[in-house]
Amino acid sequence: MTKRPLFIVGPCALESAEMVDQVAQFLKQLFDDELQDRADLLFKGSFAKDNRISSGSYRGPGLREGLSMLSAVRSNHGLRVTTDIHDIGQVEAVAEAVDVIQIPAFLSRQTSLLEEAGRTGLTVNVKKGQFMAPADMSGAVEKLRGAGCTEVWLTERGSFFGYHDLVVDMRSLTDMRQLSDRVILDITHSLQRPGSLGGSSGGRPGIALNLARAGAAWGLDGIFLEAHPDPSSALCDAACMLPLDRVGMIVRSALAHWEALDG
Repeated sequence: MTKRPLFIVGPCALESAEMVDQVAQFLKQLFDDELQDRADLLFKGSFAKDNRISSGSYRGPGLREGLSMLSAVRSNHGLRVTTDIHDIGQVEAVAEAVDVIQIPAFLSRQTSLLEEAGRTGLTVNVKKGQFMAPADMSGAVEKLRGAGCTEVWLTERGSFFGYHDLVVDMRSLTDMRQLSDRVILDITHSLQRPGSLGGSSGGRPGIALNLARAGAAWGLDGIFLEAHPDPSSALCDAACMLPLDRVGMIVRSALAHWEALDG
C-alpha cells in the first residue's frame, strides 16, 4: 500500500463536550501507544443530523457548539477532525474548523454543495448514496475536482437491499478506487437496518469486526466506524454504534489483514 491505513472514528452526533473529550482521549491514547507508526486517525463527529426518521430524534448541538467541540479535539488532543455539511451556508465555518469535509450519502448528488466544498481546498470525503451504483459516483468526483478539490475520498456505506436492510458489494470498493484518491468502508452504517425499529434504525454491530476484516483484506484505504462510551444511551444511531472497548480490537484486527497484503 502506498498510504498508511486510515481510520475515521467518533460518535454519530456530538452530544456533549465531556463525551466528545472522552472519545477523543481514548482514541489518542490507543493510536499513540500502539498504532502511531502503522495507521492514521481522523476524529469524526456530526454537529447536525438532518436525515432522521422521526421528527423527535436528536439532531445534534448545532453548528456553533459542534464546531467548538471539534476545535477542542484538535487543540486538546492534536487530532485531525472531520464533520458533515448539509448546505452551502455551513461550508465556510466548517472549513475553518476541520481537516476533511464529509458529504452525507443522501447529498452525494447535490451539485452546489459539492462545488462549494471543493472550493475550500480541503480534502472532501463523499459517502456513496445507498441508491447509487459505484460508477455513478464519478459525477460527484468530477464536480469536486472541477471546483478545485485536489483530494477526493469516496466512502461505501452499503446499498439498499429491499426494505429495512443494506448490503455491501465489495466490488464497489474496486470500482470507486478507480475514481478517487482513497476508498473508505463505513462498517457501522453498512450494517444499519434503516427504519427497522419504527421510529429509528436498527443495526448489526455484532458483525462489524467481520466486515472490517473483509474490507481490509480486500485492500481498501480506510475504515469508518462510529463509537460511543455507552452505545445503549447514545442519542443517535444507538443500535449501530460500537462501544469504545471494541474499537481497539477491530482496529488491530483490520491492520493485521492490511499488513498481510504487503507481506
